[in-house]
Amino acid sequence: MSFSSEIKEELSKLNTLGNKENVIAEFVGYLLSSNIVLTNTKVKYSTENEYNINRFNKLLKTLSIDYKIDIQGKIYTITFKNNINIKELNFNKNVIEISDIKINNKSENYLKAVVRGAYLGAGSLNNPSTKYHLEIILSSQKNAQYLANILNKFGIITKFLKRKKGYSIYIKDGEQISNLLAFIGSNKSVLKYEEIRVVKETRNNINRLVNCETANLNKTINASIQQIEAIKLIKSKNKFDTLPDILKEIANLRIKNPDASLIELGNMLNEPVGKSGVNYRLKRLVEIANELR
Repeated sequence: MSFSSEIKEELSKLNTLGNKENVIAEFVGYLLSSNIVLTNTKVKYSTENEYNINRFNKLLKTLSIDYKIDIQGKIYTITFKNNINIKELNFNKNVIEISDIKINNKSENYLKAVVRGAYLGAGSLNNPSTKYHLEIILSSQKNAQYLANILNKFGIITKFLKRKKGYSIYIKDGEQISNLLAFIGSNKSVLKYEEIRVVKETRNNINRLVNCETANLNKTINASIQQIEAIKLIKSKNKFDTLPDILKEIANLRIKNPDASLIELGNMLNEPVGKSGVNYRLKRLVEIANELR
């Protein structure tokens, strides 16, 4: 079972059907989704996910709406009469659309139920071990804006995308996705999602650290090779003995310790100096070698 299906299984079993207002809100969320087909006399909702259809079935029963279920291959379809009277909705010719995108007069539980219904209706989530991407496809731009307004009120920021079939709102930030899952009541899935996310982030941090260390090591090695070549050139030109003692000392240490860092070389000096002091002396050796070429 995919991670997205696990979330829908959990949501489909939530014990929230005792509150009529919340049932209507979740039902509204379903009707705003892109999987709804509206005709003059009927409303059809189709999905491949059994948990989506089971939950929608429960909502219709709770609201005492007559319906029938058809199964064709992997597609479940619920059909009921287009005689639903819900003040929040406009039943236009081809789409069911929210009548007002303002949300200030709605309770938090109502708004959570709307988003939950929309996610069950036409939402998806990639496995977080591969990438962070949650998307809900709505049947119209107005419906998408309404859902975005709800989530924005609770600090969950979404982006819009025009689809062939409707408009989608989507999130690519791992923490924001986790917040949305918690918002719609998928608490078990949040824990699993966060566990996967922590492992992924830890692995990414380790990889970044290793890459950084490798880059720094390569930089140190390349600089050391350049410095040693410069010192050898100075010696081949019989100019080494004419150098100041501080340059001869650092040159000899570099020849003997080709893998040492600047800080390590500085600590080896008779009178230790910091990283910048060592770097200045070695750069001066390279400059002298360049003058002798």
